[in-house]
Amino acid sequence: MSKQRSDKPDVTPFEGPAGGWGSVRSLAEILPRERVGPATIAQLARQNKPDGFMCVSCAWPKPADHHPAEFCEEGAKATAWELTTLRTTPEFFARHSLTELRGWRDYDLEQNGRLTHPLRYDAATDKYVACSWEEAFDAIGAALRTLDPKSVAFYSSGRTSLEASYMYALMARLYGNQNLPDSSNMCHESTSVGLKAAIGVPVGTTRLRDFEDCDAIFFFGQNVGSNAPRMLHDLRAARKRGVEIVTFNPLRERGLERFTDPQNPIEMTTLQETIISTQYHQVKAGGDIAAMSGIAKFLIEWDDAARAVGDPLVLDHDFIDQHTKGFHAFADRIRATEWDAIERESGLDREALEQAARVYAKAKAVLGIYGMGLTQHVKGVDNVRMVMNLLLMRGNIGKPGAGPTPVRGHSNVQGQRTVGITEKTELAPVEKLKELYGFDPPTEKGLDTVATCRGVIDGSVKAVVALGGNFLRAVPETEAMESAWPRLELSVQIATKLNRNHLVPGKATYLLPCLGRIEEDVQASGPQAVSVEDSTGCIHGSRGKVTPASPHLLSEPRIVAEIARRITPPNDRIDWDVWVSDYGHIRDAIEATYPQAFADFNARLFTPGGFWKGNKASERIWETPSGKAEFLTPTDLSATGFDDAEGRFRLMTLRSNDQFNTTIYGYHDRFRGVKGTRDTLFIHAEDMEAAGLESGQIVALESDAGDGVVRRRAGLIVTPYDIPRGCLGAYYPEANVLIPIDHHAEESHVPAAKSVPVRICA
Repeated sequence: MSKQRSDKPDVTPFEGPAGGWGSVRSLAEILPRERVGPATIAQLARQNKPDGFMCVSCAWPKPADHHPAEFCEEGAKATAWELTTLRTTPEFFARHSLTELRGWRDYDLEQNGRLTHPLRYDAATDKYVACSWEEAFDAIGAALRTLDPKSVAFYSSGRTSLEASYMYALMARLYGNQNLPDSSNMCHESTSVGLKAAIGVPVGTTRLRDFEDCDAIFFFGQNVGSNAPRMLHDLRAARKRGVEIVTFNPLRERGLERFTDPQNPIEMTTLQETIISTQYHQVKAGGDIAAMSGIAKFLIEWDDAARAVGDPLVLDHDFIDQHTKGFHAFADRIRATEWDAIERESGLDREALEQAARVYAKAKAVLGIYGMGLTQHVKGVDNVRMVMNLLLMRGNIGKPGAGPTPVRGHSNVQGQRTVGITEKTELAPVEKLKELYGFDPPTEKGLDTVATCRGVIDGSVKAVVALGGNFLRAVPETEAMESAWPRLELSVQIATKLNRNHLVPGKATYLLPCLGRIEEDVQASGPQAVSVEDSTGCIHGSRGKVTPASPHLLSEPRIVAEIARRITPPNDRIDWDVWVSDYGHIRDAIEATYPQAFADFNARLFTPGGFWKGNKASERIWETPSGKAEFLTPTDLSATGFDDAEGRFRLMTLRSNDQFNTTIYGYHDRFRGVKGTRDTLFIHAEDMEAAGLESGQIVALESDAGDGVVRRRAGLIVTPYDIPRGCLGAYYPEANVLIPIDHHAEESHVPAAKSVPVRICA
């Protein structure tokens, strides 16, 4: 059992702020646990700096005028996790079968350290055995050449560089498909669909400097303290100059309440705190459409009343008339919406929404910040569109300090989509690829994450190649997926550490260890750099300088090139070996494919603060069919996609502040006061009493999807918590077993992990 876990978990409310001495103590715990020395600690000084390396954790922007320490608690954990001196060698696998390892916890698997050698699964012994790189590449190539290309999925993680992502997408299309599911499909695709329909671009329109120009921030469904802590510096600065921050989130997350800057000696010495949210509204899970409808209703009715008596109008009608379409239908729908329905679905009273509306009406420039608390619902796309409706009503887009600011998770999840990781032909530069490389790229829609899961389960997907990530752990329908995975003809996993997906082999399975981003990548022309895109569309160079964990590691571009040479037709316009010898050639290819976004790519690679790829909507140029920004009316006030019923709860899957996505750094969720366990069920005290439950009682959750499939998560500890009535919280990815594969966002297919219908049972 891990030393991090406890048979007697401790749940004690945390009273401190985000940041502060809690962050310092957290780092003091993880650094020795990873057995890192002074050299690793010194690398933190290069993190998110010009000519340094870009954090392998979140995608929050890197400022040009950086702090002395431009890393947060979570980013430092990610760096220590990658630079650990612990190693998972072939000798480890000689001692442990995969059957045995499947009984280990996620934390223990990754805590064993970095993978050191390419490995092949041996079914006779149920163990991984070392193999040569040539053996692995030749076997992978031979297997893929025998399969129908349409039966193969090429998954990629959001940590993958722009260079490797471009090569990977090109390889898939040359091979004959665009089955390119990625981590964006699981988290942020609702943004890509919702924003594209509303304003003509699939990404946010703001940049870091907009925090200096806004006078209000509306925050929806994003836990900044755990998932993007460096943003706290920008929020703190905004609050210091009087910006109002209005937050809508089911849980009271500490990072959105109070923050002490660990880099400020006065604050650390005096324990001074900055209050982050000026209003905090605990909306029900799935209730954001209703909450935003309430704000919109106040604004429209105030505007109607002002027009009737000749007072100054509340809405920006000049902007609406010149730049938008569909406002009147939207306004009529909002006027007709009853307050009882708004209050019932949002879980908020009319007075609270009026307070929020007054801040919005007064502000001249508003940022709309949101995360997966909006995107991961059945009506997640409508959530995003409703944010846009709210912003468009007062012209809060295309001017300084205003616009949608979706917060991405993985450090390059937005960037990999920019350079071709997409299953959608309309988002892929197929004509340009045809011109540059002289082949006919596939034009039919490929498989996204949900479609890939269905294909694995029904047998139509025969092979999965994964460039990073922990696919089986991250996706819904866990039990069915793990049962079906062994039927795959081929499973290829490119990774830095052991995770649960690696323990479920296909008929042929290869585990290929790659360099981490912080490690020095030396190719034929010398040390290489890679690039990533942050949440605001700025491109940053990244240069690793640490000695690799093993001399047997290869870089992601090299691994992709070796597979590509074996599965794609000869093409005299592509020399994979030349590209890998100098990554500048890959960037030249990216620039040729996307000349507007990546002009002078190599020359601008290490621009302080990154270089911006541009965004038409930020210029009030709307690349929609109508040529205008679109008001798009939601079809329902609830985003859950299911009705409330007696005994049915809305389950939210949560991340702790001791994890990043599926990577578990430890068993201490400091901000929620949980230590020693991840088997926690957060529930309102009144719901607990009504259900006849006691604090500390062990219960199970069962899916209440109504499809006849039993999905169960047992061993959960009942924990009273400040959470809206009718809602529950449990940790991701362990709770994914409860999410049906068909419970996903309409249009975007993002698994609806923030409102899952469940019941509590013994």
